Amino acid sequence: MANKLRKGRAPLGVALLTSALLGGCVGAPAYHPVKVATPAQFSETPDGWAAAQPADGAARGPWWQVFADPQLDRLEQQAEKASPTLEAALARYDEARATARVADAARLPEVDAVGSAARDKVSQNRPLTTGREATYNDYRAGGLLTYELDLWGRVRAAARAGHAEADASGHDLAAARLSLQAAVADAYVRLRGLDAQASLLRRNDEAYSRAYQLTATRHQGGIASIIDVNRASMVLANARAQLAAVEDQRAATEHEIAALVGAVASNFHLAAVPDALRVPLAPATTPSVMLQRRPDVAAAERRMAAANARVGAARAALFPTITLGLTGGYETTGPSMFSAPNAFWGLGPASVSLPVFDGGKRRAQLRSARAQYDEVAATYRSTVLTAFREVEDQLAASRLLAHEATQQSLAADAAQHTSDLSFTRYREGATDYFEVVTAQTDALNAQRTLLAVQTQRLQAAIALVKALGGDPAPALGGEPAPGKQG
Repeated sequence: MANKLRKGRAPLGVALLTSALLGGCVGAPAYHPVKVATPAQFSETPDGWAAAQPADGAARGPWWQVFADPQLDRLEQQAEKASPTLEAALARYDEARATARVADAARLPEVDAVGSAARDKVSQNRPLTTGREATYNDYRAGGLLTYELDLWGRVRAAARAGHAEADASGHDLAAARLSLQAAVADAYVRLRGLDAQASLLRRNDEAYSRAYQLTATRHQGGIASIIDVNRASMVLANARAQLAAVEDQRAATEHEIAALVGAVASNFHLAAVPDALRVPLAPATTPSVMLQRRPDVAAAERRMAAANARVGAARAALFPTITLGLTGGYETTGPSMFSAPNAFWGLGPASVSLPVFDGGKRRAQLRSARAQYDEVAATYRSTVLTAFREVEDQLAASRLLAHEATQQSLAADAAQHTSDLSFTRYREGATDYFEVVTAQTDALNAQRTLLAVQTQRLQAAIALVKALGGDPAPALGGEPAPGKQG
């Protein structure tokens, strides 16, 4: 049997005409990112550094190869594949993309297949009866199409917000990757610094042991006092205690690296390498390029765009919602379903929902959306200012630590020379062992301080690359590793 349903067109036509007249009044505000003053160059940029050309499209890695360390390369690759932190960031990015796809789908009609099968018995005394009861089968198959007319831009604004949030999540993933790379590199250079300190302490242990044996022999021959022997024993014991403390720090740092690269600490071990890494040259760039490259700045800007789009969606909610529907298919009580007399269709349901009174809810939602935009705009500005501060901090650290390392190297050389002379003077009987102890202690402290400064310089170089958002073209040169202090 045929069942053709026709909906009245007049109300729908009036709604469409009204929508067309009012449609130009609604939409998201014109989006313009918040302006933050950008200096021509960083104030801490040393003389002689050239400003880089914009390279925001260049790849951000593998910047750590500037250290020319195969072990660090392997650790960075392992972290990329097995880090749970990076896996979580990737999952959040996938979730954001799926959410954006959900918002995008609302821009298209929704089509659903529907069907039903029933066996019915109708009463003999039913309305409009023929005077007989009846039992029959009812088979129905067809489709339903629904579509919201996006006259005010609500759906489009929600889709733009979803895409902007997905882009922001993608930048969050890049920031997480860069932070992980920097954390692995930072922990590794600290480990290498501890290896260098342990090597220094072991060499001093050997030297102090020989000095102790000499002092004990001189005491047995009546040349040296027991006080000199005790002083030599004290220096040797202090050096061994410091070595134990350094080995403890190294074990903790090794376990830290294991967690960063997704390995079990119990099964993870890195062989000691006492040779110090060379300090790479700081990458040169301009403030404007830095803002284009930092993923956290890009993420903050995309969230500002998303908040702007949500303002448009909240504003569109003040206007009527118009939804169209279309149904069609076949219905029969007999076995033959798909024949022309069994077809049916219907234009509808078509609905118009016009806000009349909601207690101010929608206008409050609009004010909330605007306040959220103001919040993320302030967050964006704060992120930019923090980015400039971090770059300036690391540029200053790189410059001042380089000067500190030069002076500390001179101090370590002078202290070692003094230690050697004082021991020679003691061996020749020109002084007591207290002078030797003082000189040896000063030399060891100066040498350890030099190694610590060298590690800090490496950490500052890593932090600078991170602050710049990843170095597109890291300098291939660098300063040679400091010579061994002994």
